[in-house]
Amino acid sequence: MTLTEKILARAAGKKFVQPGDNVWANVDILMTHDVCGPGTIGVFRREFGANAKVWDREKIVIIPDHYIFTADSKCNRNVDILREFVGAQGIKYFYDIIDDPKGKWVFDAAKGNYKRQYGSHYAGVCHTALAARGHTRPGEVLLGTDSHTCMAGAFGEFATGIGNTDAGFVLGTGKLLLKVPETMRFWFEGKLSPGVMGKDVILHLIGEIGFDGATYRAMQFDGPGAHAMNMDDRMTITNMAIEAGGKNGIFEPDEQTFAYVNERTKANGTKSKYDAIFCDKDQKFVYEKAFDLSKLEPTVACHPNPGQRKLAKELSSVALDRAYIGSCTGGKTSDFVAFARIVNGRKVKLHTFGVPATPDVMADLKETKMGDKTIWQILVDAGVDMTENPGCAACLGGPTDTFGRMNKPQKCISTTNRNFPGRMGHLESQVILASPMTVAASAITGHITDPREFL
Repeated sequence: MTLTEKILARAAGKKFVQPGDNVWANVDILMTHDVCGPGTIGVFRREFGANAKVWDREKIVIIPDHYIFTADSKCNRNVDILREFVGAQGIKYFYDIIDDPKGKWVFDAAKGNYKRQYGSHYAGVCHTALAARGHTRPGEVLLGTDSHTCMAGAFGEFATGIGNTDAGFVLGTGKLLLKVPETMRFWFEGKLSPGVMGKDVILHLIGEIGFDGATYRAMQFDGPGAHAMNMDDRMTITNMAIEAGGKNGIFEPDEQTFAYVNERTKANGTKSKYDAIFCDKDQKFVYEKAFDLSKLEPTVACHPNPGQRKLAKELSSVALDRAYIGSCTGGKTSDFVAFARIVNGRKVKLHTFGVPATPDVMADLKETKMGDKTIWQILVDAGVDMTENPGCAACLGGPTDTFGRMNKPQKCISTTNRNFPGRMGHLESQVILASPMTVAASAITGHITDPREFL
């Protein structure tokens, strides 16, 4: 069996499963956030009763992160709905925006987006926070009401996005009926060249198979090149499995995985025990192809979908209006460090927005130095608009006062993960997906630029 098949077999209490089988899988973690959480709660109450209790209050993780730093009263209310539900249910893991468990969230528009407006429990973007807070563990089943939940597959677990109805059922039962997906294997040889990042890898793969090329399939990333990658690059790659239509993306766990997970479960007091699953020698794949990572180049995905693959060096004539670094895919500490390597000592020509994924990332940027300056100072000195309020921000558009949102037709190069029309705001805006290094180089020149020109 493949990694995905083995995990689902164990979760279903079976010795063997094969693609196409429908199995009742026991869920280890259910995550929801402020966009889908209220709807999920509504389904749960409708189907199980107004006074029903969730199946396990320690296996539910609730993370407000999407439409947080906005004066929109309905968005603020969504966070309050989550808080009330958590209080009534006694749910252990709720990363609230405020510290008062009986309070109400109100964004202070007068204070604005630049200065911190969150309490001590806030965790930032859900997918990055799940890993940072010790909720991603090898061999487990993690479901979330967000399509990019597949990011947790970087840790050798089955992780996928589900809808509110399914999530409401999981809230009450801890189980979900899942069809076992076929598996596609992407074998990596070699290692990434300077200027090439995990984002370039996944954009290359999506361009190879198309943005629907992995529909309801597991994308398994194997080979010596896969094991040579750091955890951040693995997370970037699995995060965007959904951009190829994938059910999930997954890496086999290794010592690097275990070190990352063990450190974060210990630091956060989350569950530390897990039972990792490894590849069988005999696996059957519906697709299998090898890729030499050393031959990949800085890559972008053009409007209007992630499958529109081009090399950055081929598009130097494409002028841009804006640049953006942030999101679960591109807002990690390593992403900002890579960005800073390019802009250090230079000035951006484009209006450039920077949104750390989590408070921990923001703290890293203000503490980590490159030469005699912190990463944060390098970015600010380069002219990047940095917010102290980590979150999804403009990645999913949001209300018009959302930090970095495009409120008129513009062309933006971004480290985010999706570029369908209207994704970052105005319906006529365009988003070009790229790595942090490519975004940085393009912000400096004002047009799509291969970052190797600055290395």
